[in-house]
Amino acid sequence: MAESEEMYARFSADLEGAATRSELAAVQNRHLGRASRIKEEFRRLGELPEPQRRARASMLNDLARRMREEVDGRIEAAQAAESEQRLASEWLDMSLPGQAPRRGAWHPLTEVERRCLEVLRRLGFERADGPEVEDPYHNFDALNIPQHHPARDMQDTFWLDAGLLLRSHTTTIQARVLSARPRPPVKVAAAGRVYRNEAVDATHMAMFHQLEGFWLEPGLTMGHLKEILVYVARALYGRRVKLRFKPKYYPYTEPSVGLDIACTACGGEGCEACHRVGWVTIIGAGMIHPAVLREFGYDRDGVRGIAFGWGTTRMTAQWLGISKVRSLYAPNQRRLAYLHRGVA
Repeated sequence: MAESEEMYARFSADLEGAATRSELAAVQNRHLGRASRIKEEFRRLGELPEPQRRARASMLNDLARRMREEVDGRIEAAQAAESEQRLASEWLDMSLPGQAPRRGAWHPLTEVERRCLEVLRRLGFERADGPEVEDPYHNFDALNIPQHHPARDMQDTFWLDAGLLLRSHTTTIQARVLSARPRPPVKVAAAGRVYRNEAVDATHMAMFHQLEGFWLEPGLTMGHLKEILVYVARALYGRRVKLRFKPKYYPYTEPSVGLDIACTACGGEGCEACHRVGWVTIIGAGMIHPAVLREFGYDRDGVRGIAFGWGTTRMTAQWLGISKVRSLYAPNQRRLAYLHRGVA
């Protein structure tokens, strides 16, 4: 019995230190193979007298069966673990849709909007959206445009029932974001359709697209604003684009500036795309008006804001070198495909 316990103890120690199937197979061969000690003991049974031989054979058989059951169980468990690991590494979800090549292309307006948002995303701006059906407070009053303000005539829009209206600019999203009182710094970009009750001609539409961004943080200055505008313009039009700033007026910024670029179609010489003036205003911007900051409770702790925006409709027209923005909204797929070559 002492000899049996010694052989089993050595087997258990070797089995405990084996993890993989190859290591377990080596343990099995070492303790149960032809050259193992237990096999040697079986071969020596003939040297013993009958009663002793029978008792020793029974003990060796029990020991061999016990060791074989344990090592077989460990080998089976190791095999299952390795199979599970291999399946996990080679797993493929056949229910996922295939990666088919993209067909068609984005509408030029959508392509330009996506590029503009990508530029602002590099600067840390987060996308926000708002409703196209607005109330007068978020469209006018909260943005320093009271009822008697002349800008209400310039931004005359379409009025709906219950005193609602179609938003005349995407600055309504700025009003909605700030009304939630987020803690500075706040950097938000917004884009979408806007509506104005204008006579439709070659350069004006009753519905068009805008995109804007605003940044709220203590210590902001006009220097931050100009640096952002120059970065955005060069990222969209190239580093060699000619730029100029000029004073502007917007009711929700003070002071206000406009950023012009030399017409991309003529290089500033004057053509139909720029109406023969050579320059096109692409971005209107300024420091957020103190009245707007006061309206939303940010007139404290040195918080300042900058805001800037542009019409993606006009920007797309500049990109494509066309003078009639109406063609961007025409349901002519061949025409849009032809125009898209200038953006791709």
